Amino acid sequence: MKIDLNPGKKIYFASDQHFGIPNAVESKKREDKFIRWMDSVKKDAQVLFLMGDLFDFWHEWKHVVPKGYIRVLGKIAELKDSGIDIYFFVGNHDLWMKNYFEEELGVPVFFEKRYYEVNGKKLLLAHGDGLGPGDKGYKRMKKVFTNPAAQWAFRWLHPDIAMRIANYMSQKNKLISGDEDKAFLGEDKEFLILYSKEKLKTEKIDYFVYGHRHLPMVLDLENEAKYINLGDWISYFTYGVFDGEQFDLKKFED
Repeated sequence: MKIDLNPGKKIYFASDQHFGIPNAVESKKREDKFIRWMDSVKKDAQVLFLMGDLFDFWHEWKHVVPKGYIRVLGKIAELKDSGIDIYFFVGNHDLWMKNYFEEELGVPVFFEKRYYEVNGKKLLLAHGDGLGPGDKGYKRMKKVFTNPAAQWAFRWLHPDIAMRIANYMSQKNKLISGDEDKAFLGEDKEFLILYSKEKLKTEKIDYFVYGHRHLPMVLDLENEAKYINLGDWISYFTYGVFDGEQFDLKKFED
């Protein structure tokens, strides 16, 4: 997909808000901060990419969605209605998203990586889960979660029961929460860096932009390409901004 940036406009990226944890009170504080950030980018944002795990758990039944998050959802709708293009990449915590965002907010939802060309620069965007070598335990688990039979069975649980089970698993299962893998492992072991380097052997890409690892980072790769991890809105409150020429990783300061 090609994006032509208008003069003075920018593209913003944010990932891994995990709203809902560790409890409603603390989550609300982070939600308020994220809303203030969204207000701050309205003046020059042409496109906003939400790169996954906006919620610590999200599931859509046919007529039910999780309770809460109304201010965040309302702010997304406000930005969309103001003319800002917004796109959502499903993460490993909200992979059971269906059509609610598209129908209610007008926000397209993507389940796989996508390529964009902005002012002649090529970007590969993805949440990042399941890409590259390793991470076999999570990849097996993801096959179960995305299995149509498993999804069908989960929908038959009462939402109160289903949400309690899912929230417990989301926080306690280290394969899902990522608690077992928070430190930088080195270029030779980070699966998203290895994936990006492998891609560069056959494709010309200027920027690889991911979430998932929660580690804010800009790393120079071969052929002047850059690996970017957007960090999170739990510990770092970081975001990406691209003006068509330069990609910066910034921290939101109230």
